[in-house]
Amino acid sequence: MNRTDTPVVAHTSENTASVSRQRSFGLMLAASALGLMVSPESWAQDAAERLSERLEPLETYHASFEQKILDSSGDHLQEAQGEMWLARPGLLRWEVDAPYAQTVMSDGEEVYLYDPDLEQVTVQAVDERITHTPALLISGNIDDLTASYDVHYENGDEDIFTLVPSTPDTLFEELNLMFEGETLTELWMTDSTGQRTAIIFSAIRQNSEIDDERFTFEIPEGTDVIREGR
Repeated sequence: MNRTDTPVVAHTSENTASVSRQRSFGLMLAASALGLMVSPESWAQDAAERLSERLEPLETYHASFEQKILDSSGDHLQEAQGEMWLARPGLLRWEVDAPYAQTVMSDGEEVYLYDPDLEQVTVQAVDERITHTPALLISGNIDDLTASYDVHYENGDEDIFTLVPSTPDTLFEELNLMFEGETLTELWMTDSTGQRTAIIFSAIRQNSEIDDERFTFEIPEGTDVIREGR
């Protein structure tokens, strides 16, 4: 993980995205062959509704994670492990244990990026760009999510939702959410350089009680504080 970047992410492989597009196109051809009038807009609407059905019941989410960053050729650049807590709307705690300790926490109004090795914390107001970070995006408003992204859906051993931003000013080009049944198990994200980030979740607990203190950040004494945008 790049220690200067917000580590809250997730991606989809190029092969998965290609297969998804091919299957969607094949379904449209099959519908046409049967004489059904199915527009691309109706497919997108159906995918968005399916995604909303998965996310709306999600009040809290707690899991361990393994994060891998790959370059455009698929070579591993970095790996990290940690634990996350999420509560809607807008609450997040993302703790990286290895190889470098780091904490990212949102209380819904501000985001704290804490590096204990550097004894430094960066504080940012929650704005539109910050909320487009994948984990915060999932913890946010469902209507805003489906309004800001074109959503595509692929059904298989896993249900895969591909989100493509409808505006250019985002942190990623494509985001994939993978579900096993009703449980979110993986996030894949691809940025404009072709770099991909994969986050695989384990020991998942959905809608379990999370102490409010998880989403309160106390700045350690002696820590340098950088407040951006002020």
